[in-house]
Amino acid sequence: MSGAAKILVVGPLGVGKTTLIGTVSEIEPLSTEASMTQAGVRVDPEVDSGKRTTTVALDFGRLTIDGDLVLYLFGTPGQQRFLPAWQDLAKGALGALALVDSRDLAASFDALGNLEDLDLPFAVAVNVFPSGPRYDADDIRTALDLLPDTPLVTCDARDRASSIRALIALVRHLIHVATESA
Repeated sequence: MSGAAKILVVGPLGVGKTTLIGTVSEIEPLSTEASMTQAGVRVDPEVDSGKRTTTVALDFGRLTIDGDLVLYLFGTPGQQRFLPAWQDLAKGALGALALVDSRDLAASFDALGNLEDLDLPFAVAVNVFPSGPRYDADDIRTALDLLPDTPLVTCDARDRASSIRALIALVRHLIHVATESA
């Protein structure tokens, strides 16, 4: 695959979308962050660990794979109230990497449902947090009700190689989906 592809990076609040894009981007990433309010403490377990901002519009980065495929990465806000922004960002996207937090799998249900509603192919990457439990892939697949052909990988959004592997899993899935529908 060569050329350019628009990719969404989605998931619940505090799952690591901004971190992943910042880790892999070969340009200075664009982030639209706003200060967290006290209300965020109820919905984001990371607030107590030093997280003080949240994405309110998008994150943007660029990654070139194998010298000829440019991924334009668009991180979506993690809060359901920003769904209209999701819908706008999804226009022209080839697929999405859905980040999941093993500490709260249920928090990902809305993001995965949004992708299904948009009929956007996706791969799931479980972002490994040091304090998070480790689950068997089959247990995660069952808990998230993933289709058998949906790629499921683990990653550490702070680690460039790990995050790139997750994005490559998505690209391979997109190639597979495109060849099946051709």
